[in-house]
Amino acid sequence: MSVQPVRLFGDPVLRSRATEVTTFDAELRKLVADLTDTMHAEGGAGLAAPQIGVGLRVFTFDIDGAAGHLINPTWEPVGEEDQLGPEGCLSIPGLGWDCRRKLHVVGRGWDMYGEPVTIEGTERVARCIQHETDHLDGVLFVDRLDAETRKLAMAEIRAAEWFGRPEPIVKASPHPMFGKVR
Repeated sequence: MSVQPVRLFGDPVLRSRATEVTTFDAELRKLVADLTDTMHAEGGAGLAAPQIGVGLRVFTFDIDGAAGHLINPTWEPVGEEDQLGPEGCLSIPGLGWDCRRKLHVVGRGWDMYGEPVTIEGTERVARCIQHETDHLDGVLFVDRLDAETRKLAMAEIRAAEWFGRPEPIVKASPHPMFGKVR
């Protein structure tokens, strides 16, 4: 278990759809542990595997008393009500904007042992489930902002001291991608 470097806005891995997990083994359990350790070290509410450079459909979360992970997650809204509220992202550090999300959702997936998991949440928990699942589809929360806010957000991102800095040096991922370790 170790803390991994978080990939930042502009890294292509954040814009790629992650691959379904098909093998529930020790490598997957290590990935979940790395995600959890990194999420806690960075002070995040959730963290998706692409954010540490691993293109697999896995995320961890720890927010408002709900903690765990989902593998190959899906979610569906409960009711029609939306919420508009502050959202941030470890891959866009130090910045945040109001983003519209569903108020109440049910997330479904599997745990690291292949057992089914269901988590239902409102407000921040619901926001986290939607945000992290978006990461697995190559979608960032800035893509969900209204046009005016998105324009402001992109200007702030381009002005951020971290924007455009070289990618972190990752010698090799211990997690298989597409059947091989890179």
